[in-house]
Amino acid sequence: MDNSEKRIHTLAVLVDNEAGVLSQVSRMFTRKGYNIESLAVGVTHDSTISRITIEVLTDLERAQLLCNQLRKLLPVHSVKLLNRDNSIKRELLLIKVATPDSAARNEVVQIANIFRANTIDVSTQSITLAVVGDNDKNSAIEEMLDHCNILELVRTGIVALERGMNTIDEDTKEKGEFDYGKNVL
Repeated sequence: MDNSEKRIHTLAVLVDNEAGVLSQVSRMFTRKGYNIESLAVGVTHDSTISRITIEVLTDLERAQLLCNQLRKLLPVHSVKLLNRDNSIKRELLLIKVATPDSAARNEVVQIANIFRANTIDVSTQSITLAVVGDNDKNSAIEEMLDHCNILELVRTGIVALERGMNTIDEDTKEKGEFDYGKNVL
């Protein structure tokens, strides 16, 4: 593949779990003129560390430059550009659909079953579903339910991990407190 070809690149970033860190990271993308396509942040098993998953549309060379710029930020511990063939990506989709009668309710339940969606709330007038999947799966169920009068919809943004024993790049860490999983066989 040509390095100048634009596509979605996924970056995994370990940062201090402190106020203002996400703002600092997102400002860096703004300063460089990039739009963040997807952003998900959450605390890791270490409550002092958060993991940010960022998706950005760019070419490979610029994605690597963004990683290098992120590494320069003080609250950043580690950055890794994830290989799309060797990573698992998922997104949570919550979707509330109007179901004014039993026929509509049955149709929504059938579509939910096809996509292995979980029904998380039912009322006499609506059903709320939770779907965990990649972007294509979540877009497909959204498209299938579009004619059913979607009342509300929210997507979390992509979270990603590498497959197997691969973890976020240990060599880019400036601090030594994150040795979890490093010597596991």
